[in-house]
Amino acid sequence: MQSKAATVAAYLASLPDDRRRAIAAVRDVILANLDKDYEEGMTYGMIGYYVPHRVYPAGYHCDPSQPLPFAGLASQKGHMSLYLMGLYAPSADRERFIADWTKTGRKLDMGKACIRFKKIEEVALDVLGATIKRIPAKTYIARCEAAMVAAPAKGRPASKTTPKAPTKPKPAVGKAGPRTPAAEKKKAGGRTGGT
Repeated sequence: MQSKAATVAAYLASLPDDRRRAIAAVRDVILANLDKDYEEGMTYGMIGYYVPHRVYPAGYHCDPSQPLPFAGLASQKGHMSLYLMGLYAPSADRERFIADWTKTGRKLDMGKACIRFKKIEEVALDVLGATIKRIPAKTYIARCEAAMVAAPAKGRPASKTTPKAPTKPKPAVGKAGPRTPAAEKKKAGGRTGGT
C-alpha cells in the first residue's frame, strides 16, 4: 500500500495507533544509528532512507532522478515492512544480521531485503540498530557500484553467465538454394574453371 502522504509526519499521523507506535519505534532506532550521509523522507509511498544526490550525484541506477535507496519502512495491509537494501545481496553483513537476529529467539520473516512483522515485539531492535550502523553510505555506495559492474545487461550476476560456444557460419540460402562450393559447381554445369 503506497501512501500519498507528502511528509513523514503526515504518514505517521495517517496510521492506526498500534501501527504508528511500532513504525515510530523502528524509525527511532534507524535514525539513532543512521550515517550522516543518509537522509529520511517519503519515497515510493513509504518512509525512506536514501543517499541524496548531494552525496551521490549518479542517483539510483534504475531511475537516476531518484536518490539511491538504502532502507524503507511501511505499513502494509496485513503487516509492516522494513526494507534493508544494504542486505539485498549476499554479504557478511547479511549473514551476520540473520545470525544475530536468530540468537534473539525472535522469528525472522525475511525475503531478499524485506523484513515483515505484525507487532513491534517481533523486531530485534538492537540487531537492526547495529546493522544500520555497520553500513555507512560510503560502504553502501561502493557495494552498489561493484554490483552494477559485476552484473551484465540482463541483470544476472557475472558469475552465473557462461560464454556462448562459437558457431559455424551458416551458408546463405536464397531462391536458388544454398550457396556452397558444390552448389556453385552444379549451377555452372559441372564446370568450375574456364573452357
